[in-house]
Amino acid sequence: MFVSRLLVTIILLPVGLALIALGGWPYQAFITLALCLAAWEYVKLFRAGGYQPAGALVIGGVLLIAVGRTVNGFESGGWIISLIVLAGMAYHLSAYERGRDKAATDLAITLAGTLYLGWIGAYFISLRDLPEGKWWVLLALPAVWFADSFAFLIGRQWGRHKLSPRLSPKKTWEGYLAGVVASVLGGALLAFLWQIGAGPGTAITAGRGAIIGLAMGIFPVLGDLGESMIKRQVGVKDSGNLLPGHGGVFDRVDSWLWAAVIGYYMITSLWL
Repeated sequence: MFVSRLLVTIILLPVGLALIALGGWPYQAFITLALCLAAWEYVKLFRAGGYQPAGALVIGGVLLIAVGRTVNGFESGGWIISLIVLAGMAYHLSAYERGRDKAATDLAITLAGTLYLGWIGAYFISLRDLPEGKWWVLLALPAVWFADSFAFLIGRQWGRHKLSPRLSPKKTWEGYLAGVVASVLGGALLAFLWQIGAGPGTAITAGRGAIIGLAMGIFPVLGDLGESMIKRQVGVKDSGNLLPGHGGVFDRVDSWLWAAVIGYYMITSLWL
């Protein structure tokens, strides 16, 4: 498993970095594809648990939201979400009439997946579209990796107090706190390096990197635990097997979903 995991990382890492640096439609298309794959995995997870979310609506809704965010930012979000909600209700009303007694629950799952993976996931695009967006993406997402990596290493060695015994028994408070510290320091270091690359007048500073790192260490773990909640409820270990050694796409982006939206609003607000 370690070899497979390493090979996938070696292949995908330079591709991801190149797309982030390039931006534009190649990056947006890649993000849209990844979100649609994660949406399909989401649908399969709940179907494995006996539910019947509308797969075409979840994937199509995620696609529509991502394309809308690409074309005109948040401008089309209102009518797209309204259309998805109404279409979801119409579909699951029909399903109930055809004998599906849990159609209301299916409707909730359909809408939750579409909004979570579509609306929240599209912040990968919004974050990259900010001024100096490539540097902000290369700050926020790696900061989560610092947190995850050090939480795993420290938690495995010295962890004693479980962070979330039911959802993720291997996570510990010791590892979590180590991850927060690592994310703060890693964010400051990355921002210092990116400041050199961005040149004079950049908004990226080591202090802002540390602040973003703090948020990336504290909050995105909830995305990981959220996906764990879904998988444990339906009795599935991984969301998919598309990425050998890593599981599915949803498994890889669960924390980054939180990082993208939190990072976006931190950068565009007065917090920084």
